Amino acid sequence: MPTAILTGQPVPGSSIESELRSLGFDVHLALGAADTETLLARVPGEHRVAVVDARFVGHPHALRLGLTDPRFPLAAIPGAVTAQPAARQALTRAMARENSAGGGTALAVDSLADRITAALDADGADVHRPELGSLVAAVPADPQARNEARQAVAAVDDEAVRLKSAVKARDGFVTTFFISPYSRYIARWCARRGLTPNQVTTASLITALIAAGCAATGTRGGFVAAGVLLIASFVLDCTDGQLARYSLQYSTLGAWLDATFDRAKEYAYYAGLALGAARGGDDVWALALGAMVLQTCRHVVDFSFNEANHDASANTSPTAALSDKLDSVGWTVWLRRMIVLPIGERWAMIAVLTALTTPRITFYALLIGCAFAATYTTAGRVLRSLTRRATRTDRAAKALADLADSGPLAEAGARGLGAAARRLPGFTAPAVALLGGAAVVATAALTDFGGPWPLVAAIVYVLTSALAVARPLKGALDWLAPPFFRAAEYLTVLFLAAKADVNGALPAAFGLVAAVAYHHYDTVYRIRGDAGAPPQWLVRTIGGHEGRTLVICALAVLLTATQFKLALTVLAVAVALVVLVESIRFWVAAHKVGAPAVHDEGEPA
Repeated sequence: MPTAILTGQPVPGSSIESELRSLGFDVHLALGAADTETLLARVPGEHRVAVVDARFVGHPHALRLGLTDPRFPLAAIPGAVTAQPAARQALTRAMARENSAGGGTALAVDSLADRITAALDADGADVHRPELGSLVAAVPADPQARNEARQAVAAVDDEAVRLKSAVKARDGFVTTFFISPYSRYIARWCARRGLTPNQVTTASLITALIAAGCAATGTRGGFVAAGVLLIASFVLDCTDGQLARYSLQYSTLGAWLDATFDRAKEYAYYAGLALGAARGGDDVWALALGAMVLQTCRHVVDFSFNEANHDASANTSPTAALSDKLDSVGWTVWLRRMIVLPIGERWAMIAVLTALTTPRITFYALLIGCAFAATYTTAGRVLRSLTRRATRTDRAAKALADLADSGPLAEAGARGLGAAARRLPGFTAPAVALLGGAAVVATAALTDFGGPWPLVAAIVYVLTSALAVARPLKGALDWLAPPFFRAAEYLTVLFLAAKADVNGALPAAFGLVAAVAYHHYDTVYRIRGDAGAPPQWLVRTIGGHEGRTLVICALAVLLTATQFKLALTVLAVAVALVVLVESIRFWVAAHKVGAPAVHDEGEPA
């Protein structure tokens, strides 16, 4: 149980002790710094501990934000400071110094909690200070100030602020105006019944899978039910994050489940639509796979650009300045959020078109919308990169190298080409990645199945991939290399399966790309959580992007169309098993050791 040490003389009529107990704290009283240091030493090292001034006046939610958020090792608000086990040593040092300076006497005016916070700042500790907005958190020095603070508390509806803050600060138009106005109340209902965000996330996944099953029936009633259930799944998808923010139930496992299940839900629904269309005699598996490829590549563009500029330092580019200016005009903000087709707009469009039209029309609209969104966002980021002379760090280069997913063949080639690569122009990495990828994709698309040319192109692709990563990815456009690799691998599988022209080849290709895409998403989530990339043995076991592309092209040359379909199926199952087992093992272990949760409040997915 977390422990709160209430310091200073108790104030008659104060509710601070009961409020701390309502937040789950075991409360102990200390008259001064010496008592506080003694009590602090007695708290078990694996427990969270807070030091709170007994004169504190404020909203319960201000205390909740300052003292219970699991994402931050150290946090503080006026009159209170808290530390999780990872930061206990820093808190203990600051407390010892304050006790020594104060001589252990009872505090009359100054706040010990605020002095400890100042000492932590002086030590260079990273102390999180939550945005309180209209919430009150104060340590009044006299009765008049206390009365004014209490009046300020009464003037602000704590629950209304809590409900409002449960909604993501930056979200899409559909989510903001059509989902969040009521989903926040569902989140509160869940919180009051003890439901966890992970349970709501799982319910969202189950609902989406049922929706995919309804779409797979191929009937009009099934399509209507699928559309309704997909919207219901999205409502629950919004609710889980709002529940996490409302009750501050953040966790490493929850962040991973939320992000992973979003992808699983959407791509399972694509498969359901394709199965439903097949029941009606329309084969749209190529469109379903194309939609998954396009959506995944869009995300990789987002991830790569963000990681490349995560800690880059440079003057703001004219493009970025224009973007900021447009964001200051209300209608342009919503227009720009809508045209990138975030998850709310995308799922709403899919749901409505599923209910009213056919899977083929749904996929055509999805492909056109996502292609436009991808063009818009990528063009803007390219312009930003070209007009901004950013100095990228070793961390950014390492993240891009991890996102590249290079296997043993590219790594071996990169070692041999390193000296030559350093003499080439700065745009070499994205240029050769694009050329090599375009060559293998075009060959797979334009030559007959079973011919030798895809294998030749794949060998060239291995060499260009090695050259692309032969030096650190610190160039202005080097963040484009991972998206080019993703597109090359996924599209090669798509075209070879389509060229096989045998029943079941495209569904098998869909499964293989889904398994590989999961690995690539998992890499992103690990990097975002500062956990590094997946282990090297995993990348080598599944071959890296260039190794898989080479193997698939070789199989297309050496096997018959039917054998190729079976090979794709076996590869899909094998890759899925390896990456899923390792991913689940890693995230469950990270959750058990209390790794910090990473919840993205800005990406509308």
